[in-house]
Amino acid sequence: MQIFPLIIAAAAYLIINAAVIVLYAYDKRKAVKGEWRVKESTLILASLFGPFGAVAGMQWARHKTRKLKFKIVYAFLVLHILIIIFLIWYFGFN
Repeated sequence: MQIFPLIIAAAAYLIINAAVIVLYAYDKRKAVKGEWRVKESTLILASLFGPFGAVAGMQWARHKTRKLKFKIVYAFLVLHILIIIFLIWYFGFN
């Protein structure tokens, strides 16, 4: 297995999760200022692709942690962890 594509994929995944943290922080800032906000559906969709960033953003900014519909973010996180475990098991690191 070539290492370069793996590094590119990991970097892209980190960038996506970092962008999701920024998105949650941005929405929290808008909420505090009473301005127009990011749609909840956009936040949830972003969390589907970057659940580590979503959980980090929710906890760090203390944002959307009480809303029931945002509990799905934790399910996305578990799903991603299972996928990562499967990929490591399937491809291995030889």
